[in-house]
Order: sequence, then C-alpha cells, then structure tokens
Amino acid sequence: MNKINLSKRSIDIAYREEGQGTPVLLLHGFCGSSAYWNSVFPLLSPTCRVIAPDLPGHGLSGVPAAPYSIEDYADDLLQFLQLLGIEKAVWFGHSLGGYITLAAAERHAGRMAAFGLIHSTAYPDDDKGKENRLKSIQTVQSSGIAAFIDGLVPKLFAPEHVETMQTKIHEAKEIGYCTSQEGAVRALEAMRSRPDRTGILASAECPVLLVAGENDQIIAPDKTFTVHHNRVRQALLKQVGHMSMMEDPQQLAPVLIDFVQSLR
Repeated sequence: MNKINLSKRSIDIAYREEGQGTPVLLLHGFCGSSAYWNSVFPLLSPTCRVIAPDLPGHGLSGVPAAPYSIEDYADDLLQFLQLLGIEKAVWFGHSLGGYITLAAAERHAGRMAAFGLIHSTAYPDDDKGKENRLKSIQTVQSSGIAAFIDGLVPKLFAPEHVETMQTKIHEAKEIGYCTSQEGAVRALEAMRSRPDRTGILASAECPVLLVAGENDQIIAPDKTFTVHHNRVRQALLKQVGHMSMMEDPQQLAPVLIDFVQSLR
C-alpha cells in the first residue's frame, strides 16, 4: 500500500495502484477498503491504470475531523488525484463510493472522463433510511465496530451466498473491522444528509455506467436504474447481491473494461 498526505485535511490516504493506461478510480463502499477490489485488480490492470484508495476513516487512511460530508469526500478525492498528477479519470463508485462519485460529478464534472455507480443510487435516504442511519450510529458507539460489522456484512451478499460464500463473508468482515469507529460515524452522518442527485445522472454530459445486482438486498436495481438516455449504460449482474466485486468479479470486470474501452 502507498500513502499520500492531503494537506488540507492533514490526513494520509492509503491506496493501491497497478497498471497503465486510462486512469480508473475505484471507490469502495461503507466499512470497506481498497481490499474490496482485490479480485478485480488483476482483471483491470492489464488495460487500465487502476487506483483504489481507502476512503477517509476506512482501512489504513486517516480519520477526518467532524463534520465531514459526502461533498468533502469528493473534494478530497479530487485533491488525491491531483497529487497523483491525474487530470481526468474514470470514477467507479460502489455504494458509498457511488454517492461520492455523484457529488464529484456535480462539483467537478470537467475532471471526469466518465463515471459509474456500482450497487449505488442517486436517491437520498428516505425517512426510514435516515432513522436507520441513526440506529447504526448508536450501535457503533455503544457496541463497537466489530459487532456492527458482524450484523452488516451478511446482508451485503445475495441470500443464496450467505452459506455458500462463508470465506468471502469472513474476508469482508475482516476488512470491515479495520474501519475506525469515528470513520464509520462520519460516513453514516454524511450518507444520512446527502441530497437527491438524480438530476446529476439525468444531465451528465459524460458517459455513465449503472451496475446493479439482481439479488441486492441493500439497493434494489430499480433504485440504481433511475435514468434512461443515450449516454447511460445499464448492466444487471445475475445472481449477485451488493458485493459483485467479491461475489462474482469475473462477471463485473468485463462490464467495467468494456465501458472504459468504449471511451477510447
């Protein structure tokens, strides 16, 4: 793992980088890390310059001070790319990473070659979702990050994989345990307060990719496929849940590669 310091925040961002070619930024979901993409890296890196950071407060990256918004994540990742000397990249955001990607598309559209949402949505939290974020914050603060992760991770996988992919579920839990308690709370607060960005998808002037899992228990496909126009591609992955990069990377990676190659 490499590290780079964001002077504005005085925090280090840990990241993994492999390959050459079109810069592709992979953003993991809540309580994940760049390790979520371990099985995707060797599939993408022969044709792309693949960069996967640990989001602030996750993995080996530093924890930002409160308050910290989805927009702050986006601005910090733009600075991160600037420090790597990257003017334009293709952003792929998984779940929380997708929320960040949309904020970046809104604030820094000229710095994106294209972007994609992977098991994510442009919709904000509804009232029930906001209430659940508060309950999650209470769980993290009262019971600790390990107990929270143990309850969260099985829901991320397709129901049929909860028994058949125990090794992968264990791996996802081990990744989640590396999330700091403060980092999890910052992310929950940021997700709870994010706005509706369906308009950003509708007005995007660059190519957009929307990827959904057929059996996603967290974000159903109809919450991902919210916009239909000629700049938007849609891909429904069969027999996966919210974690296609771990459940079936061989199905996800060709979709990402084909999208990137279509930009050339």
